Amino acid sequence: MMGDGRRFQLRPDHPIRNGGFALFVAVVLVFTLMAATYQPEDPLLHPSSSSPSSKLTSFLTSTSNATFLSDVSVLRTGEDFQNSSSPSASNHVAEAAPFIKLSDLENPTDASSADGECDRSAPVDCANLDLFHLMMRAAIENFPDIHFYRFGKPAAVPGADDSCDMAWRFRPRDATRPTFYKDYRRFHITRSDNCTLIVSKIGDYHSGVNARKRRRSKRRAGGGESGAEVVFEPKKNEAATAEEQKAEEAVPIVGEAINDTLPVIESESTFSAGKYLVYAGGGDRCKSMNHYLWSFLCALGEAQYLNRTLVMDLNICLSSIYTGTGQDIDGKDFRFYFDFEHLKDSTSVIDQRQFWMDWGKWEKKDKLKLHFVDDLKVTPMKLAGVKDTLIMRKFGDVEPDNYWYRVCEGETESVIQRPWHHLWKSRRLMEIVSAISSRLSWDFDSVHIVRGDKARNTQLWPNLARDTSPEALLSTLSEKIENGRRLYIATNEPYTSFFDPLKDKYTTYFLDDFKDLWNETSEWYAETKELNGGNPVEFDGYMRVEVDTEVFLRGKKQLETFNDLTSDCKDGVNTCPSSS
Repeated sequence: MMGDGRRFQLRPDHPIRNGGFALFVAVVLVFTLMAATYQPEDPLLHPSSSSPSSKLTSFLTSTSNATFLSDVSVLRTGEDFQNSSSPSASNHVAEAAPFIKLSDLENPTDASSADGECDRSAPVDCANLDLFHLMMRAAIENFPDIHFYRFGKPAAVPGADDSCDMAWRFRPRDATRPTFYKDYRRFHITRSDNCTLIVSKIGDYHSGVNARKRRRSKRRAGGGESGAEVVFEPKKNEAATAEEQKAEEAVPIVGEAINDTLPVIESESTFSAGKYLVYAGGGDRCKSMNHYLWSFLCALGEAQYLNRTLVMDLNICLSSIYTGTGQDIDGKDFRFYFDFEHLKDSTSVIDQRQFWMDWGKWEKKDKLKLHFVDDLKVTPMKLAGVKDTLIMRKFGDVEPDNYWYRVCEGETESVIQRPWHHLWKSRRLMEIVSAISSRLSWDFDSVHIVRGDKARNTQLWPNLARDTSPEALLSTLSEKIENGRRLYIATNEPYTSFFDPLKDKYTTYFLDDFKDLWNETSEWYAETKELNGGNPVEFDGYMRVEVDTEVFLRGKKQLETFNDLTSDCKDGVNTCPSSS
């Protein structure tokens, strides 16, 4: 209605105006429909796409009906991108560090007692070279599904005259991921009637505690110096030594002692000579882990571009999607989830609490300057010439305009590269993955079964409940996995007894079958408790899904729900990617 009560209507004597208005309405409707139905590709599976930031931004700010947390929560980290970006990476590492074969070992002589005397009760000498070769040979013969790359010198066991502990570095024989693992086991030695030494038993995973080194040993130039680790490894081409060492250092080693203590500025002069970048505020806290790291790596990328040390807050707020209570939980430590030792060895970072303590002590005394930025339009390129000691980016309260990752969008996207290779998964969690895989002798198949709310939503997933029923699973698996195999089941189904019918054909395993690896008697529990100031750490939802997923990925055969078990689409009806 107009102000004077007259009605507004299209005049029939203006067909051009009427046609233009109708066209405008049609365009708006088409655009609205496109916006409502558009489904971007999964950005985490296409890290090399032409514009990953725009796709990830849409992904991180969207909602989903997914109930299996690995659909949205397990973020691919540096080692995963390394593997996916270079299909031959695993082979390259294997070729750079050839594994030990039986033919590389000397045949041990009959280790009978001196002068032909036979005392079967005499203690074994763990330093005996023949025994060393005997133990290596026994390990290779007893574990055919792994390749050995290095053996450490056997260590004596206090109070046990018939045992020696020995460590080794290995990779699964059929590994698709360039990761090295370390194990140390207890070897029980007996003597035959003529005193020939025999390995009668090899202990369980990590049973040889005396062979474990508490500190990671750096390879010394020239080798052979006092204190260097005595190891047996294949002979190498001297010309390739540097390349081999570089290849080995480029991948994580699971099982080595971890040193993820916080870096400390050594002196006032060192601190005052440094250049720092800190992000403050913003709406990134308590979001999904994908969101958090996409923002964190933007900050780290800007710090590297500006040649500055990133001041990082190691305190993480765990989103409610990973908690049993459905509430966000603050106070989680970055080191619970990610490899901080690798991060601090790879780039320059400092803990935020330590930084502000040092800043408070020396800012006025040394006349340190702060450059304050509160506008996303100020790009990293515009800050390249800033000489002040500290650049602080302050983010406001309005979401999503206060997300850290917004700094890396637009023209900055082609300049700032997120340093994914600096971010690896927690080696403490990966140690649990290794322990589970070792208990399964690295010889198992795996299946990922999604049920939960998706199975109950028959409008979006009409076949899922039926296709993941025990009867259907038995029919599908029998065509793809041999009868009698070990089968690891990664699932969001809360009652694992649901899958009991599968036990007729397979030996089934679930994550909670291995809960002793994170309970109060475990090494993980003790180490995380120490990190947490003496307070116990919950093995939370994100940790569970990360371990569950990583074990699944180590199965020799891997069956996915939406690729192998059902014709339903992962994100609902009509969302399956085109096969073209």
